[in-house]
Amino acid sequence: MAFVPFSLFTLLVLFSLLLNPTSAFNPKLLNVSKLQSSTSWSPAGATWYGSPTGAGSDGGACGYATAVDQAPFSSMVSAGGPSLFNSGKGCGACYQVKCTANQACSGNQVTVVITDECAGCVLESVHFDLSGTAFGAMAISGQEDQLRNAGVLQIQYRRVQCKYPGVSIAFHVDSGSNSYYFASLIEYEEGDGDVSAVDLKQALDSSTWLSMQQSWGAIWKLNPGSPLQAPFSIRLTSAVSGNTVVANNVIPAGWQPGQTYRSVVNF
Repeated sequence: MAFVPFSLFTLLVLFSLLLNPTSAFNPKLLNVSKLQSSTSWSPAGATWYGSPTGAGSDGGACGYATAVDQAPFSSMVSAGGPSLFNSGKGCGACYQVKCTANQACSGNQVTVVITDECAGCVLESVHFDLSGTAFGAMAISGQEDQLRNAGVLQIQYRRVQCKYPGVSIAFHVDSGSNSYYFASLIEYEEGDGDVSAVDLKQALDSSTWLSMQQSWGAIWKLNPGSPLQAPFSIRLTSAVSGNTVVANNVIPAGWQPGQTYRSVVNF
């Protein structure tokens, strides 16, 4: 009988069952990511906009403002066509892109974050309108300008985990927020990068989570109709894996509109 090699995942499953044979196997305990298991490349179109060595635009339709040209984004960003931007729900998602169809292409993998919308990018089902910096990063060293002059470029892409070593999730309170209305930009989420749900818990309520709604881009809002009592804890649910993380008391009593409050957590 031929020997069939076990995959690493199968070995981990068997090891888990041997350690605790009476309990049912739960793949979430092994933290197997849907993104990590997707390694295939797909075709897409690519262009670039803004300054040749810039970040495309100052913030764009996701609301990140000047953060796009600062670490950890560092101008390695992209506007997404309708399928990537997904009405703002794709803000923060990370992708690897590479090109081989032009003689100036290096074939190197470049990681970018969706931070803007390219509503008119509809010639292909998937289109990246990259920052000049990110587009040039796909080129052979010294041939960045040659690649930028290529026009619409056919590239390959795949979804990947977002990684921001040493950076925790930040909440930038919208300037229009007050005691009856709270809105915040959410940025630097690791893992999926994008979120599907945001909930807020007030200071004096130990059990009730209030569902926030997406306002636009990466900004989420809550309009409860009564005064909110800070400090606030905020719970995020990632869009692909469904993982959750709670930033306890991240918005302090006495919070101010326009201020950024950093948590001590990330996915």
